[in-house]
Amino acid sequence: MTVTGTGEVQPRERTFFGQPRVLANLFGVELWERFSFYGMQGILLIYLYYEADRGGLGIDEATATSIVGAYGGAVYLSTILGAWTADRLFGPERVLFGSAVLVMAGHVCLAVLPGLAGVAAGLVCIAVGSGGVKATATSLVGSLYAADDPRRDAGFSLFYLGINVGALAGPLLTGLLQQNAGFHYGFALAAVGMAIGLTQYAFGRRRLTGAAREVPNPLPPARRPLVAGAAVAVAAVIGVVVLTGVLPAERLATAVVVISAVAAVAYFVVILSAGTVTGVERRRMLGFIPMFLASAVFWSLYQQQFTVVTIYSDQRLDRTVLGWEMPVSWVQSINPVFVILLSGAFAALWTRLGSRQPSTPAKFTAGTIVMGVAFLLFLPLAGGGPNSAPLLALTGILLVFTVAELLLSPVGLSLATKVAPATFRTQTVALFFLSVALGTAMSGVLARYYSAEHEAVYFGALGAAAVLVGAVLAALTPLIRRLMGGVH
Repeated sequence: MTVTGTGEVQPRERTFFGQPRVLANLFGVELWERFSFYGMQGILLIYLYYEADRGGLGIDEATATSIVGAYGGAVYLSTILGAWTADRLFGPERVLFGSAVLVMAGHVCLAVLPGLAGVAAGLVCIAVGSGGVKATATSLVGSLYAADDPRRDAGFSLFYLGINVGALAGPLLTGLLQQNAGFHYGFALAAVGMAIGLTQYAFGRRRLTGAAREVPNPLPPARRPLVAGAAVAVAAVIGVVVLTGVLPAERLATAVVVISAVAAVAYFVVILSAGTVTGVERRRMLGFIPMFLASAVFWSLYQQQFTVVTIYSDQRLDRTVLGWEMPVSWVQSINPVFVILLSGAFAALWTRLGSRQPSTPAKFTAGTIVMGVAFLLFLPLAGGGPNSAPLLALTGILLVFTVAELLLSPVGLSLATKVAPATFRTQTVALFFLSVALGTAMSGVLARYYSAEHEAVYFGALGAAAVLVGAVLAALTPLIRRLMGGVH
């Protein structure tokens, strides 16, 4: 109970760990969406290339990694679609709810539809749906707080804890079910998880009002038929390409790389040539270009957790613990554990250093180089044969993956908001997501060249390339800082 200035006793506001109560609903839907997303992704690749007698589809590994890379890139491409529909058509709350429904439908398709039909329908739904969730969930959390609310940072920390709890639990449970009952049961569990998240969110979504339901920049009614027609045309083209086999599955990741690269170039041209962009803003965007490229390189290695590292865990890793062989997908839960343990330490470090902390270009440089070092750490394990790589060694390598991630990933979106021109704030954030889309799709392209026989060359070449890119970025850092004009 609280007492007002007039002496009137009022009931104390119910909160969620001291945060607005509705944060619990957003926390829950994001936790279960990440549970289903990473749970499914933990078993997706092996489902594609395992033989039929092991419950898989028997696709060759190169094609399977291309599909996974293309799907991962499409998730980040879809954030642009999610942001646009939220800004122009429906508002963020409705887009979040509809996107979550689409994610659940995708997992249901994977669970109940046999063969490649289930894969195609499921991955399209999940990619578009997850992109919509990514585009809206964070902004909805922000809408719960006034600009000067001291609870804001703690609220976001709690929200991101939910993300990593879901990413940790998903591969553990779906992998265990897959190993003991079959792939479709694992996919079904992902669908059940998303259904739980949707159910709890539905009970509290009415409390999301104001900016959460507003359409910031409504599309004029006269233009809606044109947009609808364009959407139908794009869907028809994609359908024809898929059904006719014009674009083979083994080239899907390459196609997403090309689309992401073209979209990024177009974004940069539009922003840099816009008359509403000031000279200072234009110089900052020029300084953002090498950071964009470094981000793409980073994600092209980091996202191989879902392609090459999965194959490595299946074929090269000794997963026996006390006489029991753990599921392949459990390796995907190692990174979230480290993120949960280390993210607070990194945040405290940057806070303690304050103005003395490394600049954003320096953090990007370190993240890119450390990611390259992580790949080079595979070299002592190369050529050992099946089940020869110790689990502890791979755990250590994934710890280095996590350190690289925490040096680069959390500051990437922050950088995009800092350098964004006033008239292109949302588009600049979408531009950063394009670097993630480009790198994620590239992880599928690169994985085609991995094999146990040539893994020393593979890990050595990619690790050295990332270190070189980091060194170039370090050399460019003084110029980048001058272009960014005061952005630390």
